[in-house]
This record gives sequence, C-alpha cells and structure tokens, in this order.
Amino acid sequence: MKKSLIFKTFPIFIFAIFALFGFTNISEKNTYKCMIQMTNYTGEGAYIVISLINPEGNYEKTLFVQGDDEEWYHDIINWWKFYGKKRLNIDAITGATVSGGGRTISIIEIEANKIDTGYKIRFESAVEDQEYYIKDVEFDLTSQTVKSKVEGTGFIRYVRMMPQ
Repeated sequence: MKKSLIFKTFPIFIFAIFALFGFTNISEKNTYKCMIQMTNYTGEGAYIVISLINPEGNYEKTLFVQGDDEEWYHDIINWWKFYGKKRLNIDAITGATVSGGGRTISIIEIEANKIDTGYKIRFESAVEDQEYYIKDVEFDLTSQTVKSKVEGTGFIRYVRMMPQ
C-alpha cells in the first residue's frame, strides 16, 4: 500500500518542484575586479560611486561606493537623487575614499543578463570643496568593455575592468 502511494505521489512531487523552480529567474552574476587610478589632484579623498545604468539612462543599482561616511553622499548629486530616496543598505559595498594619485581595487558583481543588452556602468566622483563629475567614466556594458581600460574625465585617470 505504501509503495503504490509513493508511486502515485512521486510525479506530483516532481511536477511541484519543476513548477516552483522552473519558472524562477535565477540570474547568474559575474564578478569583476575594478581598478580605479586617480589623477594627481590635491585635496581630500574622492567619493566615487559605481552604478549600473539601464538602457533608458536611469539608475538601476549601486554596485560600489568608495567613501563610507554617509554625511558626504549628497555631494554625489545625481546618484543621491536615486539612493537618497530609497536608502538601501550599502554597507557591504563600500570602501575608503581614494586620494589624488591613489589607486584602489574593488570587486563588483554584475548580472550576466545585463551584458550586451544596452546597460552602462557609470563612475561618478566628487571631492569636498571641489568639483563633481556625473560621468567621470561611463561606458556601455559589453563583453568587450568588461575587459578594458577606460579613461576618466575628472578625478579618475582611468578604470580597468578584469573578469574574475
């Protein structure tokens, strides 16, 4: 009796597992080393935000923040308009500010389904009592650019991405 019950319920169990996990969108994440080389400016350390920008040009996700003192986040004006409303927990993706001439390496995760689909990566930078660069570095997120070096236009000299 128990064996026949098992044989009758087993297909239902398999179908339930398929229905539960078969239609969920589990997005594979790729990990990248992101090296940021700063220009030789003078002054305080730079706050840098790395963001994922969707094909419509809007912020979708904060990937990393160089600078862990929330008091200064409002200086990164456009990102603050996005982040300040939601105040998501970014503790796990923050690091120290980067001084002039300095270099830092961050690890960022990007979902594989965002590559080659019109998304961009944006690096914004700001230094206390100096300028703010909304697009210090910005590039299309493609399978080629995630392995490249891109020149900056403000406090960032260049950014180099390297797949892990």
